[in-house]
Amino acid sequence: MIKFSEIGKAVTGFESVEGVPLQGYGISESCGKIEIFQDYAEGLQDIEGFSHIYLLFHLHRSRGHNLKVKPFLDTQERGVFATRSPKRPNPLGLSIVQLERREGNILHVRGLDLLNGTPIIDVKPYIQAFDNIQGTRDGWYLQGMNPHQTLSDERFK
Repeated sequence: MIKFSEIGKAVTGFESVEGVPLQGYGISESCGKIEIFQDYAEGLQDIEGFSHIYLLFHLHRSRGHNLKVKPFLDTQERGVFATRSPKRPNPLGLSIVQLERREGNILHVRGLDLLNGTPIIDVKPYIQAFDNIQGTRDGWYLQGMNPHQTLSDERFK
């Protein structure tokens, strides 16, 4: 058994799955806050030097999982590990967001795709030299629908 504890929570305007952007930065322009609990606030030292951060979070409203899913941006079933579906064996999410500023234990961010109250498991800096990989392949997504024109719906409730 692997056990994680939340280090904070997302503060967003999204109370239900319907209408949440399908992806964070680059798709969503939604602003919000990441509140890091006081016990972990010291760990935010120097984070404001980064323009973008990774958020690892618990998909706390996801129930159960399916090994085959029909992703939001496709019309055919795919293996869950070839998608970003929230219905996963381990309901963990990953988003890149733009860090606008830090105020104490509060991170003000842009590009959020999280429900209000989403438990934050970890925060990591986005480092271009490591994280911007050239020449990648995007699999089935190359023929997928436009993520700028598609929002989440109730299919993964």
